[in-house]
Amino acid sequence: MQAIARRIAEKGLTPGQLTVGDCLEIAGATQTRVSDAVIAEAMLANKMSQSEVMSAVVDAFSHNLYALDIGTTYGASFLMGSVGRELTEKGAPALVEDAFLNKVLAYTLSAQVGNHSVGLAPCAGTGDACTYTGFVRAMLDEITDQELIARVAAVMLKIGGIFRVGKTTTGCNMEGFGAGAAASAAAFVELAGGGPAAMEKAIVLALSPTIANPCTPRVMVAGLCSTHIGGGVMIGKLAAQLAMLTSLPVTVPVDVMIAMAAAVHPVSAKTIVPVVIKYMEPFFKTNQAVEKYIASAAKDEEKRRIYDTIREALSEARELAKKANSIIKPFGEAVVGGSSQAVGSPTNAARIAHYLAKGQIKKVKIELYPELFARRGINVPGVLMAAVYGAGTDNSQLYREVMDKVAKAGIEVEVLQVQEQQMQRITLETTEGCFQVQALNRGGGRLVLQQAVPSLEEAAKIAKELGIDLVD
Repeated sequence: MQAIARRIAEKGLTPGQLTVGDCLEIAGATQTRVSDAVIAEAMLANKMSQSEVMSAVVDAFSHNLYALDIGTTYGASFLMGSVGRELTEKGAPALVEDAFLNKVLAYTLSAQVGNHSVGLAPCAGTGDACTYTGFVRAMLDEITDQELIARVAAVMLKIGGIFRVGKTTTGCNMEGFGAGAAASAAAFVELAGGGPAAMEKAIVLALSPTIANPCTPRVMVAGLCSTHIGGGVMIGKLAAQLAMLTSLPVTVPVDVMIAMAAAVHPVSAKTIVPVVIKYMEPFFKTNQAVEKYIASAAKDEEKRRIYDTIREALSEARELAKKANSIIKPFGEAVVGGSSQAVGSPTNAARIAHYLAKGQIKKVKIELYPELFARRGINVPGVLMAAVYGAGTDNSQLYREVMDKVAKAGIEVEVLQVQEQQMQRITLETTEGCFQVQALNRGGGRLVLQQAVPSLEEAAKIAKELGIDLVD
């Protein structure tokens, strides 16, 4: 612990204010476990001994473990039913074959049932507290090394404490799903004896799919919470295994990932949550004792709104089904570069431009909306191979060679960012004039054809001949 204290001092850091990245760096520099850095920080910040910190960490779970036990016995939840008891009673079915992971999942869901029975002490929220409590209870069942249990719990709570600050509004992205996934990933790595590099990868991988995920559906809609908090555990396990067992490249620093999650969190609450509420409101659980205090006019308006929403949703679903490909030909053309949206759609726009143009190409101007511009490293080669050579999205050999070929051919290339959402515009300057295709990006290599020079009709005809999927 002395080496860790020296490292903290050398870096000019304040105990009690270390980031997750700080803890990982210190553990790596001192060749200690991540839990050593986390516990040492708590010792310094609170002027406690190691044993005192470890005891306090485990004691923090006392009420939540009590709630979990209720969830495994007589507890029943208005949203979760008796799922805790069903998954933990003698002869209960296993959700997964991994016995320890199965226990974490069953106990996590039990903690949520207990939460709805006697309440749960929240961390970022009660959602991630379910995950941490389920993990600790599974360790208490399966592990005799009490110090190891405390170490793993300390790592989870370090991460949870930072998410607690980042959670400023509604959103499972900073609670059961996001914080739960990140902390679970770290816990699985610590439990397996993995090092700080593996833990950083695991946290980043686990956190990525949770960004902007709202929690509104699970707050008032039966059942949905189960796959939020349980999914966090599953993602955490997958991320930990990938980090420890493969050479999968992960380049995002953990503190950047956490900062992004916190920044997206309030944006999601303002933009995504209202849409979710609209569609999920018909399925919100109500309390009849409360409803008697609600004015009849308000309830009539609510019924009308719910009726309209369900009718609209069913109509939208039917439109999706009407436009879907048959299962006998479900896929579009193969797309190199790893993304049918980032590469496939702009490449197809450029391919239309190639066959629309006449004369020898002197310059290719590529205009991309911000998301595509940020991903220019993978889409510009696709655009150029289509614009200059008319190549399809599946031409992997030309995709690898095109940057050199275009440079050697002396063709000028200009890549610009435009602010119009989903915009991709390809302009070809040739010996016979200027030719252009402007389209909106769609996944699956599809696009919305907006404008074309010299002819929108000719561009649409070319797209049809090339088998490029145009959508409304």
